[in-house]
Amino acid sequence: MSHLTKNYNRKKIAFKRGKGSYLFSTNGKKYLDFVQGIAVNCLGHSHPKLIKTIKNQSKKLWHVSNAFQIPEGEKLAKKLCQKTFADYVMFSNSGAEATEASIKIARRYFFSIGKPHKNRILCIKNSFHGRTIAAIFASGSKKMTEGFGPKVSGFDHFVFGNHTSMKKKITKNTAAIMVESIMGEGGIKVIPDWCLKELRKLCDKKKILLILDEVQCGISRSGDFLAFEKSRIKPDIVPIAKGIGGGFPIGAVLMNKKVASGMTPGTHGSTFGGNPLAMSVGNTVMDIVSKKSFLNNVKKLSKYFLSNLNRLREKYPKIIKEIRGRGLLIGIQLHKEQEKFVKNLMDNKLLTIRAAENVVRILPPLNVKRKEIKEALKIIDKTCRDFK
Repeated sequence: MSHLTKNYNRKKIAFKRGKGSYLFSTNGKKYLDFVQGIAVNCLGHSHPKLIKTIKNQSKKLWHVSNAFQIPEGEKLAKKLCQKTFADYVMFSNSGAEATEASIKIARRYFFSIGKPHKNRILCIKNSFHGRTIAAIFASGSKKMTEGFGPKVSGFDHFVFGNHTSMKKKITKNTAAIMVESIMGEGGIKVIPDWCLKELRKLCDKKKILLILDEVQCGISRSGDFLAFEKSRIKPDIVPIAKGIGGGFPIGAVLMNKKVASGMTPGTHGSTFGGNPLAMSVGNTVMDIVSKKSFLNNVKKLSKYFLSNLNRLREKYPKIIKEIRGRGLLIGIQLHKEQEKFVKNLMDNKLLTIRAAENVVRILPPLNVKRKEIKEALKIIDKTCRDFK
């Protein structure tokens, strides 16, 4: 009997070790892992540089309170600011914490300039911003909010792609628009560059903030360090997590100088956020994934993967409806039976995960090899061929 709560519908499989793109189960089977902790293990399993960093730092210092200076965190914050639009960084432990903090930062900014009535956040209906009590109501999904009332107020919603609806929902109380640059859980839906540009213009016109949630699509996953960069805009606040720790729990909020001015001592805190061990790992990940050569390789591999997936869509039009995504954040939208398809892929030794709209999410490590992508394509082809 398991004493774990039943809030996960876990597959009946466990793993004893991982290496690169592969996981090895407790019963000795080898799987190609294109879940990677849901876009977390950006450098795959057991990356030697990450092992070395953890080993070295663990001998020195694991944790100190944020009551003291943490040089490793200062170093990572500087790297993130030099690489992005941000002037300041605030560390946490997860994506949910980072998006929660982003909401607080937006509200606190308007409070600090004497406009406390500006406290509502406008989000896409059925988006995903985490599992905290506020974040589920920000997402606005009945599936996520059911049973967790009373409703957390302060959030308004518009339908994805409905710009007229979005503009109508902006009121004198709106503080910010918060969207994922690429919706992950919502079905791998890319917000086009022209749309991000219009969002920035709209926020400037209405004097509200733009929050771009890059928890899943950020940290080089799209082929750019942050997914919105291709649009050449600058948001005000960006929560990040997942890939920045390469498997070690790290969350962070990137922000410009304007909004950071509201975060004075005592306005927010985190016991574990920014601990020396996490920050050391983050620095190593950052040194690898932010290099231009690394990013160019993600783009090259993505082009190869997506073009071949589209060939499979043409080959199996009654099974595959659409190929979605950018970089190595990829979705195969099926016509039906998503759960069965994911199981069949697993039976054929390829691990994937579901997303909304009948999408199979494919999230290989960013240092995946071309031969491993070829192996995945063969498995997807076989699964489609045998699918009944």
